[in-house]
Amino acid sequence: MSATVIDGKAFAAKVRGQVAEHVTRLKDKHEITPGLAVVLVGEDPASQVYVRSKGKMTVEVGMKSVEHKLDADTSEADLLAVIDKLNNDASIHGILVQLPLPGHLNEDLVINSIDPAKDVDGFHISNVGLLGTGQKSMVPCTPLGCLMMLRDHHGSLSGMDAVVIGRSNIVGKPMAQLLLGDSCTVTIAHSRTKDLPEVVKRADIVVAAVGRPEMVPGDWIKPGATVIDVGINRLDAPEKGEGKTRLVGDVEYDSCAAVAGAISPVPGGVGPMTIACLLANTLTACCRANGLEEPAGLTA
Repeated sequence: MSATVIDGKAFAAKVRGQVAEHVTRLKDKHEITPGLAVVLVGEDPASQVYVRSKGKMTVEVGMKSVEHKLDADTSEADLLAVIDKLNNDASIHGILVQLPLPGHLNEDLVINSIDPAKDVDGFHISNVGLLGTGQKSMVPCTPLGCLMMLRDHHGSLSGMDAVVIGRSNIVGKPMAQLLLGDSCTVTIAHSRTKDLPEVVKRADIVVAAVGRPEMVPGDWIKPGATVIDVGINRLDAPEKGEGKTRLVGDVEYDSCAAVAGAISPVPGGVGPMTIACLLANTLTACCRANGLEEPAGLTA
């Protein structure tokens, strides 16, 4: 068996195209331009690259992009003041504070200071509660991207047995809630799960989001299962030269691809979907703020 490769890069481009079409209609019919504001505190290199990519793609789909770059020693009061200003800016529909924050800042306090309706990361405690109780919410981007890819591949997920490996607030827990919402039977597994290989092997859908490089081998996978690999890990790659690295996921790609029915690669799988879903969430937030119909196929 050779698994179908779930091409996240191509699917993300499709999603961005759908977002751009809807943004054009909003401008033409209602003279509304969705706005996304990103707040970056400090000079973490990975965060800087990510924020630049977000800004570029926001503009490409026709949205307003705003960036607030603050010094690493910015006080909590000053950061909260920036967020409060954005909360009250009618031209901004989505607010994202890039994580991680410098150690002197309380991440929970900062995240929960964002207007839940503008919380396009879906991390505000109100959105967590709404998602957990099956109500309309802003949904975290990475799990939303995984759900979109699964729906696209399978159509209906109803009745499927899903195992989510990882219990983080950012991916594992919301992913499980989304799969429950699509009528899957869901197990959340983690490092302390007894007989983890056997738990994973019964799953029709495996979402690996544990943050351990190549933790899941092919002999854990049920033949024909769909594997979504959320992990992004860097390993040394001396064969490429001194100091070089390579990206791998949380599953052993080759051995899993030999057994699975479908699999998302790393890189080029879930990663591109995260920014695409951030744009989709901003569009959704804009439509909700203006009492307009939400974009079909771009929400949970």
